[in-house]
Amino acid sequence: MTKKCLLTISMLVVAALVFSGFLPGQSVRSDKITVLNPGIASTMAKRLPLSPRLNSLEGKTIYLVDIGWGGPDAGYSVYEEMQAWFAQNMPSVKIVIKRKKGSYAQDDPDLWKEIAKNANAAMVGVSG
Repeated sequence: MTKKCLLTISMLVVAALVFSGFLPGQSVRSDKITVLNPGIASTMAKRLPLSPRLNSLEGKTIYLVDIGWGGPDAGYSVYEEMQAWFAQNMPSVKIVIKRKKGSYAQDDPDLWKEIAKNANAAMVGVSG
């Protein structure tokens, strides 16, 4: 081996020792970091069967629920048009338009209870 090669190897060994903290006077870091696992759970959500289909809408109450996706006016105007259509074409059908509290991803248990108590059907979701 040449002197130049030995010098290069020696410098690499010293650099490795410096960066690894094994030289005298160097402290070994014991800091730890916490990392979250971005993987999704492999379990499926509990599936519920669909509600049975109504035989007719005559005399029924239908809730149209705006979840706020797309902004406060994105779906509401479409629901108002639907309500006007029912008033003109099927006046025995009562249409109730509701805005869900919070963002589209937040739960609104009071609204769900109201729908369960008062509605025969509901359309919950995005429109517009």
